[in-house]
Amino acid sequence: VEADDIIQKTEFPFLSVLPSHIRLVGAEIELIDTEDRESVLRKCIDTVRDRFDFIVIDCPPSLGLLTVNGLTSADGFLVPMQAEYFALEGLTQLLQTVRTVQKRLNTDLKMDGVVLTMFDHRLNLANQVKDELHKFFPAHIFETIIKRNVRLAEAPSFGKPVMNFAASSQGARDYLALASELISRKKRDVQY
Repeated sequence: VEADDIIQKTEFPFLSVLPSHIRLVGAEIELIDTEDRESVLRKCIDTVRDRFDFIVIDCPPSLGLLTVNGLTSADGFLVPMQAEYFALEGLTQLLQTVRTVQKRLNTDLKMDGVVLTMFDHRLNLANQVKDELHKFFPAHIFETIIKRNVRLAEAPSFGKPVMNFAASSQGARDYLALASELISRKKRDVQY
């Protein structure tokens, strides 16, 4: 399948999507015998890369072949992380996978940063995890924090992005701030 055949416009003139499909569930098994299986997504994206200022690849929360394809295709990666103990363990495993991808598949891959999500400042554990992240990755923690927000949780059940569902909600404002911070970090002059 060619990217051009499935890219869809959205009601936002600056945003297009290349949607996932239910058949992606079995993709890792189907890719096992595929030559250059770690680069399938990169080959697809390379055909349209020059038409976009940013391409965001939303990877599954696992370290399988689909995530490796995402990392192989990317210039940088952003780690959304809940402020929980096991998420710190997961971050360590992710960074090991990233080092392997950098050595073998994508030497240009850079860590854009870690963004805390579903954050509740009232919880001691959340604040402890935040402090640990700042201690070990001081230059890589986004200032923007995505706070726990009911409207963010509700939006997918209505089949809408939060910007359509509740544009003035705290969750929508948090994601706009994250986008702004990411663009600023990338130091690109993006005009819409």
